Amino acid sequence: MPIESYNPHTGRVLRRFTAFTWAKTERILDQAHRAAAKWQATTFAHRAEILRRSAEILRERQDDLARLMALEMGKPVTDGRAEVLKCATCCEYYADHAEGFLADEIIKTDASRSFISYQPLGVVLAIMPWNFPLWQVVRFAAPALMAGNVGLLKHASNVPQCALALEAIFHDAGLPPACFRTLLIETDQVEKLLTDDRVRAATLTGSEGAGAAVAAIAGAQIKKTVLELGGSDAFIVLADADLELAAKTAAQSRMINSGQSCIAAKRFIVEKPVVKDFISLMKTHLLAMRPGDPLDESTQYGPLARPDLADELTSQVEESVDQGARVELFGGQAKPGTALFRPMILSNIKPGQRAYAEELFGPVALVLEAKNADDAVRLANDSRFGLGAAVWTADAKKGEAMARQIESGAVFVNGLVKSSPELPFGGVKKSGYGRELSYLGIREFVNQKSVWIGKKVEVKDKTE
Repeated sequence: MPIESYNPHTGRVLRRFTAFTWAKTERILDQAHRAAAKWQATTFAHRAEILRRSAEILRERQDDLARLMALEMGKPVTDGRAEVLKCATCCEYYADHAEGFLADEIIKTDASRSFISYQPLGVVLAIMPWNFPLWQVVRFAAPALMAGNVGLLKHASNVPQCALALEAIFHDAGLPPACFRTLLIETDQVEKLLTDDRVRAATLTGSEGAGAAVAAIAGAQIKKTVLELGGSDAFIVLADADLELAAKTAAQSRMINSGQSCIAAKRFIVEKPVVKDFISLMKTHLLAMRPGDPLDESTQYGPLARPDLADELTSQVEESVDQGARVELFGGQAKPGTALFRPMILSNIKPGQRAYAEELFGPVALVLEAKNADDAVRLANDSRFGLGAAVWTADAKKGEAMARQIESGAVFVNGLVKSSPELPFGGVKKSGYGRELSYLGIREFVNQKSVWIGKKVEVKDKTE
């Protein structure tokens, strides 16, 4: 796939970039490897100063960055600004907390003193997607840099300007240039990087297939990876829930980033007595959302990032309908080869349909009918994915009990599933492994070293 900025709203290519040769990539890798030794010797206070300045620059440039995301992948500018501000908050969070998260942890043993020390690994390769082109990178970079690692970014090929803009922000904040570099490379160079001993670890956010490929290569090298992959998040609505609020939140969750979010709710599992009312309410909220030019302040959702993504989503919907799914809200593409995809609702989702088994990465809501709470949990867990989930009920204790039974990396009771610096983020099953964010995220790419110091031994004078 060419490295180019493509505007999905206008269908025009904005800029094309020449991919780096391996010789250039290898030079950058060598510079990063040498910079890692110096960077890990810096103090937390020095790193925090740079991260806080990065946050300031993000806020200063929020309008330009939001416009860039709108042009490159169709994100409405209002959503883009929110993403930039979230990145700034993440930088400040790790600037404030990294030293405490990585402080020596005293462990009581038979030694005079023993502790766990957290030390950086070196060069970490980040392979990132286009859907949140700034947030996905910052939530890796902020903790990695504060831990004393350095980063190399292989971003999605359709958001090269976003990748370069982030590189410029860190450099302008005072980070030594070799400590964070954007690699404008094609996929074939990823394997070369992963097999190079100077790359000590890798993190990937992306598809199940990409994650499996990276994990296989890194595994052969005995190299640490963190994978955040697809999701088909369950949104359970019990009969006693505040149905109006649940339906409104359901519509918002399904339309996060025009439906292109791993943790957007996708499977709406509703108790039988309220299924019809829920569909009616959700339909009303979805129809009220305004599509349009992502640069327009009034636009609530834009096109999908590329026409081929909309084509694939259409194929999933059409085949699912042929397999028995029922259309409750008609939308979708106006014609093949276009990127705008209007919201849809499908019901009668059953095993054997593509919609039941696959992730639908776009604004298609799947409604499944549950007999009761136990059946809802069963349906939620009958998926190869396990990233996020939500439970809506008037009984908070029941919601918590159900949350403990659901197989996913996060469960929100009576709330919108979201990521934040304070809570660990990641999945189970085919949604990946490892965690980003919180204190767990910063400890992924460090050597958790045990240090044991023996008791003092008295040496007798040999002259006695």
